[in-house]
Amino acid sequence: MSKPRISVNYEALKLIEDLRRDSDKYGVIFKKTHLNANLIDAGIKARGGFSAGRIITEICMGGLGSAEITYKNYGDISLPTITVTTDHPAISTLGSQLAGWRIKTEKYSAIGSGPARALALKPRSIYREIGYKDEAESAILVLESSREPPEEVISDVSTKCKIEPENLFLVTVPTSSIAGLTQISGRIVETGMHRLSKLGLDPNKILYACGSAPIMPIHPDPVEAMGRANDAILYGGATYYVVADIGDDEIRKIIGRAVSSASKQYGEPFKKIFEKAGFDFYKVDSNLFAPASITINNIETGRVFKAGKISPEILEKSLTAIQ
Repeated sequence: MSKPRISVNYEALKLIEDLRRDSDKYGVIFKKTHLNANLIDAGIKARGGFSAGRIITEICMGGLGSAEITYKNYGDISLPTITVTTDHPAISTLGSQLAGWRIKTEKYSAIGSGPARALALKPRSIYREIGYKDEAESAILVLESSREPPEEVISDVSTKCKIEPENLFLVTVPTSSIAGLTQISGRIVETGMHRLSKLGLDPNKILYACGSAPIMPIHPDPVEAMGRANDAILYGGATYYVVADIGDDEIRKIIGRAVSSASKQYGEPFKKIFEKAGFDFYKVDSNLFAPASITINNIETGRVFKAGKISPEILEKSLTAIQ
């Protein structure tokens, strides 16, 4: 594994400093723990918002991607939409943004994502695949949770990242918050990268990437919020990748299986799919977790390949099912 030319933790630390400097503007709360670690609340007690979700998206990408929030029509409904771009797709998404660190103790559980993963190598197989490992004295981890992490979690994360707790920054953001839903939709490019990688496409051959997904309305029920967050990507997410050193035939074989409509469970709002699976993620077809649409440009042949489509009608069902 080669020594990194770019540190996702140091790049993301610049964005953490932006958050700290303008914490009132972003609606976040900074506090110190008993271990002197840094907690950043972006939606538990803090107000949070779209701006917080946008910068958290960029933090999750290790400072190697940019995010912008606009507004877009999806059939008869209009929703805020996040667009993300990156010139370092493998490192920024798989090496940083991927929610690949499951944190669980007897009394606490959360999904961890962001640059700290590249220090703790969570999971190690991904870092072998992309040939990346970070070296930094600070670590930033984003926790999708409605609770602050206990001291034992802070100690464990610090140990696994081989840093002092005072150099650890933990951003907490609940799913049922504007910031939470924004940063989840901001994972659209990462979702496609992960799916393409699972199908055998070398992520290091993806040179540039862009994607967008709607930011769904808040719902106080965590299961409903989680369902809407997934629907944003499965039925409203579109991605664009520029690749090299890949044959057109290989792209043709993969692309049709890399979109959510390739799943046998495609076609209903995710909450209904989850209910039919007995609220067991392991019973949900893994092929479903993919963008609605993928476009791939082979930079060497100039050819463009497209699969899948946005499904406004299912997005609308997702929002009106409880009316």
